Amino acid sequence: MIREPATPTLFQRRIYGTVGLVLLVGTYLLVGLTIHDPWRGDDARYFGPVLSLLRGEQWLFPMLAGEPLPDYPPLYFWVAAGFSWLTSPILPLHGGARLASAFFVALALYFIARSAEALHGRPTRTAAALLALGPLGLILHAHETQPLLAVFAMLGLTLRGLSAVPQQPLLGGLTAGLGSALAFFAGGLGGLMVTAPLLPLVLLLSAECHTPRASGGLLAGLCLALALSAAWPLALHLGSPELFSLWLGNEWARLSAPLPALSEIPRLLELAGWFLWPLWPIALWALWRARRSLLSLPTLLPALSALLVLAWLWITADLSQANLLVIVPAIALLAAGGILQLRRGAASAFDWFALMSLAVFGVLVWLAWSAQAFAWPGGLARHVARNAPDFVLPQAHFRLVLGLLITAVWILLVARLPRSTSRAPANWAIGLVMLWSLAVVLLMPWFDHGRSYREVVRSLDIAIQGERLERPDACVATTGVSDALRSSLDYYADLRPRRLESGTSPCPLLLVHVERRSRVLALAPEWETVWEYRRGAGKREESFRLLRRSLP
Repeated sequence: MIREPATPTLFQRRIYGTVGLVLLVGTYLLVGLTIHDPWRGDDARYFGPVLSLLRGEQWLFPMLAGEPLPDYPPLYFWVAAGFSWLTSPILPLHGGARLASAFFVALALYFIARSAEALHGRPTRTAAALLALGPLGLILHAHETQPLLAVFAMLGLTLRGLSAVPQQPLLGGLTAGLGSALAFFAGGLGGLMVTAPLLPLVLLLSAECHTPRASGGLLAGLCLALALSAAWPLALHLGSPELFSLWLGNEWARLSAPLPALSEIPRLLELAGWFLWPLWPIALWALWRARRSLLSLPTLLPALSALLVLAWLWITADLSQANLLVIVPAIALLAAGGILQLRRGAASAFDWFALMSLAVFGVLVWLAWSAQAFAWPGGLARHVARNAPDFVLPQAHFRLVLGLLITAVWILLVARLPRSTSRAPANWAIGLVMLWSLAVVLLMPWFDHGRSYREVVRSLDIAIQGERLERPDACVATTGVSDALRSSLDYYADLRPRRLESGTSPCPLLLVHVERRSRVLALAPEWETVWEYRRGAGKREESFRLLRRSLP
């Protein structure tokens, strides 16, 4: 390990100060963001409403391929459509839409850093931003079309307002109220549930907020949150009563879902354990250190936020991975309060763990690239060939040089990192960003090949056009088609198949999508296969079939 000078040089103060932090966050957010196709899952699914807005369809309610999508209110989709429209001369529509994800994550990091400064003092501001950047579960969602990132950011705004209430009661309360209202516009009743209750709970439990001015600010913020939150449902009810009823019914179905069994708790803990790593051990340490002052605002506020998010997850019985994004601000604020209090041995252990674990992951990324480029190691190369036998690695030499450059910069940054209270989280954040950049350069073509529906849809469109030479008015029905695939069909081929109703369809063509080999679809004998496309293997295997009803 290179011994650092006692006083950082001017170069180190720039690179490892505010300028370096901005460059690090910018690299994290922008590398790999716009260059890949919409991937199966949430990325393609939630690009559908953005595409609908860009085509001038319903703007008050998210639509996917002409059908309502009641998952979330439209805040994220409005912002994504705006970015996509502004950048359309230089970026593909899906790439521009993902800039909304970078925008909301950047907002969240800023709000979390400012909240930590208000709660714990200025020295924690940088550490809080680095810690909020570091959860393993955030990195993939930050680079996809993900509406929960808007809730993530607006919860950060709410916490920023509440952290400022002791110093600026009215401004802090109104800021928190605005954050809660915007969280509702982003996440519906779930967004409101994890933000609005914070205002009265802080008022009741925090000693710092028992002054008349603080109480008035919090009550004003709560009134603002409830008043602004009514704007979108009211506009939707006046403009499209049926869509309002659909949204309200969907929200009620979430809240009235049966509670998960207690046996689900280990699964939730396992999921949170890796998703929030390395924040949660530091957060638990901070709670232990503050066990005699749990009602002080620096501990009370993030702890209440975390409990509200956990209650929301449990009430809605939705333990999906993406929902844990909403707990990141609370855990990051708790960890920011504990990182400066880590004992020297624990801080050194965290520092070395960050170095060694991310270095191991870096070696694995290089091995995965080597399997694609040189068919070595053999076992990994066979796995690559089995999952995508037609994959050809593009620009192998260019990627090799760029990957070596990223690795060298990573080693240089870590070696010259000055000693400070933020050294351990900085090592982790730098390593994670460099690892992500390395994975994008070396492995992005492989993931894009297996997770994009572009080639599938192009091949399908050719088959459909061939069938329409005989039946020009032939429509296409679907069964088993996911929302992600429906969005991709609409995007790449302007195709909106009809859903089967009661197992029957007037359409002469039927598109069937089957995931995993074990699923078998029983069809009537008059259907014959005219096109088939398979990809993946094992649990990732997908089968696409276009069937034609025989002419009578």
